[in-house]
Amino acid sequence: MSTTTLAVLVPVLPFLGALAGLLLGRTAPGFAKPLAVLPTLAAAVLAVLVAVRHGGGPAIDTATELTPTGSVPIELSLHLDGFTVLVAALVGVVATCVQLYSTAYLREDPRYPSYAALVSLFTSAMLLVVYSGDLMVLLVGWEIMGICSYFLVGHYWETEAARSASLKAFLVTKLGDVPFLIGLFALAADAGSFRITKILGTVAAGGLDHPTLIALLLLAGVAGKSAQFPLHTWLPDAMAGPTPVSALIHAATMVAAGVYFIARLLPVFTASRAALVVMAVMAAVTMIGSGLAALAQDDIKRVLAYSTVGQLGYMTGALAVGDRGAAVFHLLSHGAFKALLFLGAGVIIHAAGTNSLAAMSRMDGLAKRIPDAFWTMTIALLALAAIPPFAGFFSKEAVLVAAEHAAGGHSDLAPGAAGWIVLAAGVLTALLTAAYATRLWLMAFRGRGAAAPDHGREPVAMTGVLWLLAIPSTAFGLAAGPLADWFDGEELTPSVTTSVLGTGAALIGIVLTYGLWQRATARAAAGIRNGAAVPASVAAAESAAETPEVAEVTHDHPAVPATPAADPGRALLGPLHRHAADGFHLDAVYDRLFVRPTRAAAGLVRFLDREVVDTYVRGAGTGPRLLGGLVRRAQTGNVQSYLSALLAGAVVLAIATAVLANVNAGS
Repeated sequence: MSTTTLAVLVPVLPFLGALAGLLLGRTAPGFAKPLAVLPTLAAAVLAVLVAVRHGGGPAIDTATELTPTGSVPIELSLHLDGFTVLVAALVGVVATCVQLYSTAYLREDPRYPSYAALVSLFTSAMLLVVYSGDLMVLLVGWEIMGICSYFLVGHYWETEAARSASLKAFLVTKLGDVPFLIGLFALAADAGSFRITKILGTVAAGGLDHPTLIALLLLAGVAGKSAQFPLHTWLPDAMAGPTPVSALIHAATMVAAGVYFIARLLPVFTASRAALVVMAVMAAVTMIGSGLAALAQDDIKRVLAYSTVGQLGYMTGALAVGDRGAAVFHLLSHGAFKALLFLGAGVIIHAAGTNSLAAMSRMDGLAKRIPDAFWTMTIALLALAAIPPFAGFFSKEAVLVAAEHAAGGHSDLAPGAAGWIVLAAGVLTALLTAAYATRLWLMAFRGRGAAAPDHGREPVAMTGVLWLLAIPSTAFGLAAGPLADWFDGEELTPSVTTSVLGTGAALIGIVLTYGLWQRATARAAAGIRNGAAVPASVAAAESAAETPEVAEVTHDHPAVPATPAADPGRALLGPLHRHAADGFHLDAVYDRLFVRPTRAAAGLVRFLDREVVDTYVRGAGTGPRLLGGLVRRAQTGNVQSYLSALLAGAVVLAIATAVLANVNAGS
């Protein structure tokens, strides 16, 4: 079987699994798990096989015109290069891990069949985006992912948080999709085709008439999908969905689609140096802002959500300096350890019975209750903090090296200003990332207080997946050399300067956070000895107030001990903590700028419709009704009355005729 045939089957198999799951989920629920796991597993195996067969060789292109559409045809095309086959393999592996994990995590959920089918459809849509060589076909997968995310984030629709989060995710991403669609049409109009290879050929020939406008329009759509400032606010709220969905969205689909799209069309963006500077600023603000916000979050999943936003900022920063190899390398590395982090967080939530880090910090022995999650999460957090030799170190260093290269004026694609912006923000974000990763580890696994609840050993389907993902989280960075052919032949090796800057900043973040945690813990212990303990009821109330999210898996919670939570994030941020915890009030800004005016306009339209338009409509019906009432009263059924009225009418008409005749004769 040819490589192209195998590649076609990769997105088709999960789609067929989703279709069968939706059709048979209610009538034959026993088939739900096999239909969820087996097609996705087969797609993952085929995706890996396609990557091995491709071997980093020349790109493979094939196309069939779907239907004549006039001057700009739409083609069912396939484009396979090194980036494509590696990203598809990542999507397949992560989706398979999520489906396996979900069989245990949602084993008692009555809506599991529909959930599993939507995850398969989500996977199929992302694979369509990855393999497609035509922008219109890519757009189909792009929009299907948005619809699937709406349903999956809102899986627990009984809760207000899930309903609001799903609607917010849908609206914010659609807000970005409007300029994105306009940009696609403008790009196709300039190039005369939606085919990606033809568009890139036009760009190389200097055939784009409006490169800056097109790049900025496309960038708006990418900012919405990949949660970049200022359209990132939907992603932390999306944590209201099931944890496996969070892993899928954050690691391999949805948010990765925007970064992958820019990587595929990078020459379109490098054709405008102004667009690259805008992208660099957007990436820098996203990285630093998300790092500060992550330090202030109490919900473990929201910490990881802001972490995703920041890591996507690294990828966007690499693209802003014209290095798609570094961007996709970090995309692949991040996909492995971020999927591990979210799935590990699901095990922690399942064991602790809460999402709150403050509550976990008051539990003793949680690490011993869930040793698999403890060790694998430690590996993933080290990778996130970019500590060598874990995967995150090599991929993050590749981004910093690309920024340093551009800042030094050695890049023909990106301006030096973009390089300096990304380099400075990247080093600062390395410190912040290591700080919130250390804070999460300390508060989740080094808590002090009452013994953590014991709910038995976690299912193998959950813990086994964690160890599977721990392998690439540890070793994928070491594969950068052998995989150079897949990355356009680029050598993604760290430099001495960036290694010292990045790793030094990370170590400072770790040491500083650990020292502040130790001091906060000592102060809390001293407060207990001095009789200044916080009553258990007050501590419980404070913990509940700090954690608005409801844990997905509920258990009987142990009594909250009197020890106050030791949170180094408060000491690190100081007066900035309150603002960072609220995402720097960006939602409040949107509420005043967009939500309230929209609601006011809707209220005005409602008033005009009910009080003005409806008044005319009611008046149009009232007049004939009143006239009909008068006429009805005249209908007495007495023949003599009818004849009298007829005679009177005839006399009146005769008199009127005579009067009019005299008037006309006199004139």
